Amino acid sequence: MKLYYSPGACSLSPHIVLREAGISFEPVMTSTKTHKLQDGGDFYAINPRGYVPVLELDNGERLTEGPAIVQYIADQVPDKKLAPPNGTFARSRLQEWLNFTTSEIHKTYSPLFSPAVPEEYKTMAKAKLADRYRWVDAQLEGKSFLLGDAFSVADAYLFTVTNWAKHVGVDISGFKNLGAFMGRVAARPAVQEAMKAEGLLK
Repeated sequence: MKLYYSPGACSLSPHIVLREAGISFEPVMTSTKTHKLQDGGDFYAINPRGYVPVLELDNGERLTEGPAIVQYIADQVPDKKLAPPNGTFARSRLQEWLNFTTSEIHKTYSPLFSPAVPEEYKTMAKAKLADRYRWVDAQLEGKSFLLGDAFSVADAYLFTVTNWAKHVGVDISGFKNLGAFMGRVAARPAVQEAMKAEGLLK
């Protein structure tokens, strides 16, 4: 199994989940700017859309889109309880969080990384993120993780994208539950391992 990733990008989420799952894999670093692999190969040959993450199975099948990848990984090791069983309401709740994170938070960050985007638009994006984080903060009241007391793949994804806040000037310091959540996830051994492997921690 291979995970094509770019350091600190949204591919950190499945990277964390693979390590939480204890699944053996080969991390393959790629550049989202040059679309080249470390060996000089063309990343577009792996994913024609040119972005990470891509999970390549041993049989050559490739899966893209972070929320799909993390659920696939979780289902390979059900005893780890990284996702509730398929067909349960709890699984639908997990998918609700994954969808919310991808559409309302992840995508709202995207323009903040582009120098071509006008500052006026970036200000609007930051205001939207603050509004969404206000809601997330309320949902985390009295809970350790998004689904309650147990860590899930949704937590890995929310942690990954929220970790971008300080890099693009999004202030989340006022959200105490979110802050505690970020600290809790950051302290997990698998998260530390993934971040060190990507050069995000010394």
